[in-house]
Amino acid sequence: MNLRPRALHPGARVALVSPAGPVSPERIEVSLERCRALDLQPVVYPYAGARDRFLAGTDKQRLSDLQAAFDDESIDAVWALRGGYGTQRIVLGLDLKRQKRKPIPFIGFSDNTTIHVRQASLGLISFHAPHPGADFPPETEASFRAVLFDAEPAGELIVREEDPQPQTLVGGRAESPLVGGNLALLAALCGTKNALRAKGRILFLEDIGEPAYRVDRMLLQLEQSGVLEGAVGLAFGRFTGTRDEDPYPVAEVIEQFAQRIGVPAVCELPFGHIEHNCTLPVGVRALLDGDAATLSIVEAAVEE
Repeated sequence: MNLRPRALHPGARVALVSPAGPVSPERIEVSLERCRALDLQPVVYPYAGARDRFLAGTDKQRLSDLQAAFDDESIDAVWALRGGYGTQRIVLGLDLKRQKRKPIPFIGFSDNTTIHVRQASLGLISFHAPHPGADFPPETEASFRAVLFDAEPAGELIVREEDPQPQTLVGGRAESPLVGGNLALLAALCGTKNALRAKGRILFLEDIGEPAYRVDRMLLQLEQSGVLEGAVGLAFGRFTGTRDEDPYPVAEVIEQFAQRIGVPAVCELPFGHIEHNCTLPVGVRALLDGDAATLSIVEAAVEE
């Protein structure tokens, strides 16, 4: 059984950290405003605004902030300020003893997929969700609150009329815990100590800026490395930022892959590097309905 963290509540102290790419002062300020709008108390950690080449400070600095945030008993959640690149360099050095004893939410996506995978391997629930400096339209905020503030199942992912509508790739239904994240990061983890295993799980995937041939290569890597053995469903979010002139659509690659794997599969679900990025609780049971092209969270992700 996975360990549920305590629900967020008004006044909860949230650590803002940068475990991956560098964060501008302007983005930190927007993140502070976002936390306050959610009635959360933000705590910016010392190296959140640091920079070392393409990283938010040295490995030692980033790990120091992340570790301190998890260890501080006065902190109610840890929220990554952005993705980028860098968590894979520090994730195996992270001591999660407190998480196994008294878990708190870890929130983020993109490069932070590596931390979600690490927590999932320990039976800890975490939250694939927008970073605080990202877009937060009303539907996104509603999804975030439903998953993190309420000790009830969040239900079906909110799909806006103006966005691409989810599509069936393979019919059927699967109910199982969610696991997954950014495709490029999951492919990079193959062959490492932190590699994902999706046996008995619904695997969810998203990415940005990847042409069709690279998406095909990374999906094949997951398949051939054994990541997909025993997976019961495939939930594809949005694959954005591809070149309009690419003659081979990513959608065709995903459809061929899903049909080859043969488990219930849906694409164009509302999560990923998009304005309306629904919050997915990693490790929580979900229902993937391949016939209705829906994904629903069917158990609570947090407890009172």
